[in-house]
Parts: sequence; structure tokens; C-alpha cells
Amino acid sequence: MLATTIRSPPSVEDYIPLSDYQSQTPESFSDGKPVLHFHLKGAVASIPKSQCGTLTIFPTDSPSAENAVARTNGDAEELVEQKVDVFVNSEHFTIFSEKTESGVSIPYPSISIHAVKQVTAQDGSNTPAIWMQLEFSDGGADDDDFNTVELTIVPPSSESPGAAQQLYDAIANCSNLHPDPINGDEEEEDDYDRIVFEGNTEQEPVDGFTGVLRGAADGGLPPPMPGSGGWITAENVHEYFDQDGNWIKGGAEGEEDGEEEPGEGAGRTRPREELEADGVNGDDAETKRPRVE
Repeated sequence: MLATTIRSPPSVEDYIPLSDYQSQTPESFSDGKPVLHFHLKGAVASIPKSQCGTLTIFPTDSPSAENAVARTNGDAEELVEQKVDVFVNSEHFTIFSEKTESGVSIPYPSISIHAVKQVTAQDGSNTPAIWMQLEFSDGGADDDDFNTVELTIVPPSSESPGAAQQLYDAIANCSNLHPDPINGDEEEEDDYDRIVFEGNTEQEPVDGFTGVLRGAADGGLPPPMPGSGGWITAENVHEYFDQDGNWIKGGAEGEEDGEEEPGEGAGRTRPREELEADGVNGDDAETKRPRVE
């Protein structure tokens, strides 16, 4: 994204103050004036002299500021300064210089980094300022060649000591309204809209369902796998139960094929009288064991 050059000075009347916006429900969230989150008048903006020409308010032939240097990797570099008005609004970060009769509206996605830092004023004192790294590209979303500008904004001394922090918060809040566009190639590869089983499986899927498998060929259930417990569904329930609800395939765990079915009476509770008639002593009836003489 590129910064947009403006030739007419913005006015606070061009925006809706944040306090007014928050105190009432707007008629539309997509139309109307941008919301002004923060405004600074008479701030000092500066960039390294080597980066002049990227922003309109810093022409290539801009003179270096007196006693103003920046240090990058230990090397000192001359700075160029301009007095600007700052408008942090919901659409763009805008600065305008009355001296150059020009300004720039910077898209928030172009602000890759912003932070509060201490700068040394001309009187030798330290004052808080906002440092921003701007990245501009005119080749579209796939262009990896960026023009980088390091922009520093120092609030005027007439502002409150917390002006730098207020400016930082306003930029952060507006940046959150404009997240970076998502490139289709950068989407998470594991973001699926369906159930995906890892590993190999020989189970046959049920037509019309995603992630539902038929039972194993031997009548058993599919082996456990991520996202599946071997479900019995309306499509395959007839393979496991008859019309009366009786299990018709498979068996208990550990049961081998060909094992004889239990005989008649298996699982039936015998009354006391029947046990005594068969020679089981009443005292031992509870244990259901015949007495051994």
C-alpha cells in the first residue's frame, strides 16, 4: 500500500469526535464521516535524510535539522524535520505540513511497527515520542519489495506529558480496525471444513455422510481413529442388529469364531424349591452348589 498525498489541510470538522461517536448509536456503521480518535497540532515529525522523497512533506532536497541525528546500528544519521498537524482517524493516519502545503494519508496496514521512545530535545532533556516503521509497496499484495520509512512524531511541549501514550493508543486502536489482508496462499493448511482421518483406513465411507464409515468386513466395528469411535448409524444398523434389536454380528471381545453358543437355561435364575429337588441343600442354595457327601 502507498500513502496518499493531500494538498488541502484537514480540519477537525471533517471528522466525528470519538466521544460523540461513542455516546450515540450511529445511523450507519459504513457511511458518514471518519471517527477522530486523536488530534495533535504543531507536532514535530522527522525521518532520516536518506529516506527523503518517499513522503511528500519531506522532499528530496529537504535541509537537515540542526543538531538532530538518528542512530541506526550505532551509526549517526542526519534527520529532516517538519512541523505537522496529526489526525488519527478511523480511516487513515494523516499528517499535514503547513510549510510545504502538503500532507499524507497513510493506510494503517502500512504501519508495520509503532512504539513509544525517548528522544533528546534541543535543550538536552528527554521527551517521549512515537516512532513508526512504515512500509510502502506499489506492486500489490505479492510484492516483497518495500520502501521503508522511519517516522518519529514528537508532541508539542504544550501538550500533556501523556500525549505520546495517547497517540500510541489511538494508532493501536485504529490499526485494529484495519487488519492485514489475508493472502490465500497463507491460509492455514490444516483449516478444514470437514473431518479428516489421519493414516490409512480400509473402511468404506457411507454415501451422503462425511467421516462416517461402514463396519469392518468381518462384522466388527471400525478401529478407533481420530474423530471416529466406530459409529453405528442409520445406514449400517441393519448389519449389526435384527428388527428386535438383537446383536447379529460379532461377539464379545476375545470370543473366537466357531465357539459354541451357551446351552438352554444359561443365565436363568433357579428358584429355591427347584434347587432342593435337584439335591442342593437349602443352606447352600444361595451359593447354588450341590453338597458333596
